[in-house]
Amino acid sequence: MLPLSSQVQIACDTVKGCGARLAGVDMPKFEDNEKTLTDLKTRIEKTLTFLKTLKPEQFEGSEEKTIELKFPNSSFSFTGLNYVNHFVIPNFYFHMTTAYSILRHCGVGLGKSDFLQGANK
Repeated sequence: MLPLSSQVQIACDTVKGCGARLAGVDMPKFEDNEKTLTDLKTRIEKTLTFLKTLKPEQFEGSEEKTIELKFPNSSFSFTGLNYVNHFVIPNFYFHMTTAYSILRHCGVGLGKSDFLQGANK
């Protein structure tokens, strides 16, 4: 299993990549060098700040837009809607749940209500 820092980095990259790809803008590059919880919170804030720069009109028609993802050993092609529903949402929640589980394993006092409230913000 990847460490907590990687789980947060991947969750952030998933949502900033989604916003950028669907809006047709360049995705900001963040260094993957977070070492502390404060660093991870800063990365989350940078991700949210980027997403807030995107305007609703930038997403018009994006449900049918072709989204291509290329990885070292595979590639995927989606329509925008399928990209969100079948890649972004599952990938984000997988890594968010894994980060939550790592924190709980390390003794952080989180419960189900914290997870659900975090998903509702």
